[in-house]
Amino acid sequence: MTTYKGIQGFNIQNLSADPSNFEEGQVWYNSTSNAWKVGELTTVGAWASGGDLNTARLQVGTAGTQTAGLVFGGNPPVTGATEEYDGNSWSSGNNMITSRRQLAGAGIQTAALGFGGDETPTYTGATEKYDGISWTSSNAMNTARSGLGGAGIQTAALGFGGYNPGAASNATEEYDGTSWANSNNMNTARTELAGAGIQTAGLAFGGGTPPVTGATEEYNGTSWATSPGSMNTARREMGAAGIQTAALAFGGNLPGVSNATEEYDGSTWTSTTSMATARSILGGLGTQSSALGMGGETTPVTISAATEEWTGAGALVTKTITVS
Repeated sequence: MTTYKGIQGFNIQNLSADPSNFEEGQVWYNSTSNAWKVGELTTVGAWASGGDLNTARLQVGTAGTQTAGLVFGGNPPVTGATEEYDGNSWSSGNNMITSRRQLAGAGIQTAALGFGGDETPTYTGATEKYDGISWTSSNAMNTARSGLGGAGIQTAALGFGGYNPGAASNATEEYDGTSWANSNNMNTARTELAGAGIQTAGLAFGGGTPPVTGATEEYNGTSWATSPGSMNTARREMGAAGIQTAALAFGGNLPGVSNATEEYDGSTWTSTTSMATARSILGGLGTQSSALGMGGETTPVTISAATEEWTGAGALVTKTITVS
């Protein structure tokens, strides 16, 4: 009789837990769950439920990854509350020094940056650093504003667009870990836009001037260029993740809440699997293949604490083998 070892040259592993590192097509037996498992590449991206935020809110700042995420600030009421995500649940951390909403974020869970926002009614350029435990103040932005886009890391961040009393902004600033410096303006002034990428390869998309737009711009570390690819669904107040050549946009306001999800490849936006719950003014973080969307407004009067986890096409996941 033909055996697995006879075909593959080795026996199936008997493990008490799924391995942290496995390959496509690798098979093992999980003795704890009494199930046969196999590593498989996903063919279509999908959203799945994650752990709820401890504090339901919208207009948050974010940083980090799907398994080490960070949410801070938000509304209502205006708060400086901070929460950390471990891939399953959120836990509360120390509050920001300056409570605010509609701020931007950059970096990772243990080295994050929060900047800009609205203290209601005061617009701020206040900047704070998070070390995984507490927040400390840094030099403020040159242009105080809310609803801005952010990208980069704690020592090399990018802030752009937003709203300063009177009009939408196209101002761009670069942060070096200590201070902000003005750079060349965006081509289209807008507020409540989304951002992705790093300081030398940033991405700005969506937002409102008004009206709501799907326009996309790429930053090369010096200046902005308008991408030929505009979003399929023009919107503002959306969640975002990824880098300049592999970005993800989800949710938002059309006006009216949306659950639309789109992927950007560096030139074109492509529609993909929608979120389970339509929402706007939500937070987003992570990568195009492994993102997190949380909070937001599901209707004009309902503030959400729900979290959704995105697994993109081509991701390696564990599947249970069923037999009959």
